[in-house]
Parts: sequence; structure tokens; C-alpha cells
Amino acid sequence: MKVALGADHAGFALKQSIGARLRELGHEVHDFGTAGEASCDYPDFAAKAACDVANGGADRAILVCTTGIGMSIAANKIAGVRAALAINEDAVRLSREHNDANVLAVAAKYTTGPQAAAFVGVFLNTPFSGGERHARRLEKIAALQGLARKEQTT
Repeated sequence: MKVALGADHAGFALKQSIGARLRELGHEVHDFGTAGEASCDYPDFAAKAACDVANGGADRAILVCTTGIGMSIAANKIAGVRAALAINEDAVRLSREHNDANVLAVAAKYTTGPQAAAFVGVFLNTPFSGGERHARRLEKIAALQGLARKEQTT
């Protein structure tokens, strides 16, 4: 599987660990940075990795920042991306089964290396369950990307 990675300075060490494990497992890793612990802006790296998924260069992406929240917000601005925040293995599994999440955001501050490895394993190995109700909901989510602020308030 082709997996894009992105992290800011706070997520750098965990991203490196995740990338090494992915390579060990035989995955092709597209590392969009950051390349160190110098302060940087998470949206820059979220955009690069999420666009790699949206454009078909990668099958999935994993993003890491302090809380994972900023990365997930930024990634979800890219059309075709469905980013989910990893809070536990069950939530990660459901994000794949029900929402066909293609980007996983991980909180470096609250996630250990073994937890991150477990989240990534679930994320990469859980298929979308499909079915009419989930497909219908994904169509509705995709349609939201075209809404303007004015349309949202009416």
C-alpha cells in the first residue's frame, strides 16, 4: 500500500517511528515532512499528504501533530479527503468501516509508539464495509464540499 506521511515539529518523532514500521511491513512511504523538530506549521504538511491521497498518489495518509486535531481539520479541507482523529482502536476501525476514512490523524502528545502502531495497523487493514446506508452518507458528505457559507445558514 502507498502511504503518505506528514507531521509538524511536535509529531516528527512519532512520524519517523510510524514510517519506519510501515517500511518494515513493505509499504511504500511518501514522507512529506517535516524533517526535524524546528517549529513549523502543520497545515503545510497536512495539505501535501492529503493532496497525495486526493490525487491518487497514495492510498492513505497518516498525519501527526500535538493533538491530531489541527491536522485533521486541515486535511479535511482537501476535496475527496475523509480524515479521522485516532482516539482508540475501535474508533479507527469504525472510521474505516463506516466512513471510508482515507487519512488518519494521530496525537503525538497523547499517543505512545505502540498505540500509534496499533492505530495504523487497524487503519490500513480495515476495509470499508460498504452498504447502501454508508454509501449514501458518504455521498452526502461529498456534497457538503460544494456548499457556500450562505447556503449553510439557510
